[in-house]
Amino acid sequence: MKLPFNFKKWTVEETCQYLREEELEEFEDKFKACEITGEELQELTVDKLEEMGIEQPNDHEKILLRIRKLWQIQGKVFNDPIHGHVELHPLLIKIIDTPEFQRLRYIKQLGGAYFVYPGASHNRFEHSIGVAHLAGQLVRALRTNQPHLPIDDRDILCVEIAGLCHDLGHGPFSHLFDGMFIPEARPGTKWKHETASCQIFDRLVDKLSSVMEQHGLKLPEDRKFIKEMIAGPLDSKTAEAQEGQWPYEGRPKEKSFLYEIVSNKGTGIDVDKFDYFARDCHHLGIQNNFDHWRFLKFARVCEVDGQWHICVRDKEEDNMTEMFHTRHGLHKRAYQHKVNKIIEYMIKDAFLKADEHIQIGGKRRKLSEATEDMEVYTELTDHVFEQILNSSSMELKDARDILNRIMSRDLYKFLGETRSPVETSEALKSQLAAKLSDGLKPEDIVVIIIKMDYGMKDKDPIDNLYFYSKYDSTKAFKRKICHVSKIRPTCFSERLTRFYCKKTEGRSLEADKRSFEEWCKGKGFPEYQQDE
Repeated sequence: MKLPFNFKKWTVEETCQYLREEELEEFEDKFKACEITGEELQELTVDKLEEMGIEQPNDHEKILLRIRKLWQIQGKVFNDPIHGHVELHPLLIKIIDTPEFQRLRYIKQLGGAYFVYPGASHNRFEHSIGVAHLAGQLVRALRTNQPHLPIDDRDILCVEIAGLCHDLGHGPFSHLFDGMFIPEARPGTKWKHETASCQIFDRLVDKLSSVMEQHGLKLPEDRKFIKEMIAGPLDSKTAEAQEGQWPYEGRPKEKSFLYEIVSNKGTGIDVDKFDYFARDCHHLGIQNNFDHWRFLKFARVCEVDGQWHICVRDKEEDNMTEMFHTRHGLHKRAYQHKVNKIIEYMIKDAFLKADEHIQIGGKRRKLSEATEDMEVYTELTDHVFEQILNSSSMELKDARDILNRIMSRDLYKFLGETRSPVETSEALKSQLAAKLSDGLKPEDIVVIIIKMDYGMKDKDPIDNLYFYSKYDSTKAFKRKICHVSKIRPTCFSERLTRFYCKKTEGRSLEADKRSFEEWCKGKGFPEYQQDE
């Protein structure tokens, strides 16, 4: 029989079982006679052992070394370039050492950005480890600073697992797959990578259920809790229920703040962003001015309208504003970079061309349908790019030609962008193709609409954040309008429409750009009007 992971709950018999496993059975009778339980093991000293009738110094050393292993059992230590030495719980290591998690080594964190920023080679694997680490840091900081909070060791472990597994469901090139490819390959399909994360996590639980229970988890309650932290309420009817009804089942309302650590649906402030802001900036070579360690230092839990929320000191408003400004800056300079977006668009085009002809994991099925079979999906990584590129199949020729254009930097050409169009993409394509003429068709024009904001569409995200003051850390309040700095931005979103031309051979880019500018002036787009 396997011993429970939490040795503090061991009975006398379980303590003796451990002695036998550690080849200390000669002392079993003395431990039984003194009725030593697991909770008393940490209290064992040389004096206590002598009182038990164990007198030899060599025996003292042998016993104490074996006993100390119990609370010194640690997971592995990772030397992370962002967070330094990261130590993870043994159960998290068990999860990491599975094919489902190792798959994340082969999925780029920033999709096509590696073709633009040569340092952006990092993957979902290291990001997930970073989120698990920060999730544990934050929940432990809350328990340390507010000992009265109902946080137990199980909660901490579940929060760390949710951080580790939150991105298990990402497809090739991350958001390119669920944000660009799937919507076009399967119109009307409401599929998100969080859905796949939960499905893959279920596979892990089925594999590791006995290990998870040995480490103190209670299934299926904790399984549900972890999935809720990743994807939100699992029951859509409950999620849409009347206001005031608690939508979660994994933990009660008194622990509502735990749902704000990994993926915060209310304020958008969570450890997922803390890690990818720091990690992406590091690999992109962009300055990160947000200090997530200050948030961890000043985070407190306060009650607001019957629920418990994570709040921050009022003096941290500028730091939190910097976080959302960093988010916008990353989108503007990297995630929505004009070359990055067209490369991702071309990869999407290649995937669409290859959709019915690709073979994944020995099974010939549509690329877009891999999401329906997690056995197939878990074999799907960025490698599909090389699989198409290096294929000799005539069925994949069109897809291969597009990827070869990327590799030789023969990209769809950027014509320009504007902030004004209100017509549909199809209408704009037809109008611009007619203007550029020379045999261009509407399908030769690419229109990409870019929406950038601070995380809450056109709203100021700071308006949703709760603060507390140094004089009363139990009372939460929102920022008052009269306290908002006059030099703060008042616009929090923008919409850009970008235009590209697929055909490059035999065409003059300068001539096409001049025609595009004339077209924009004729349409009355303000960026292309002559200054007064």
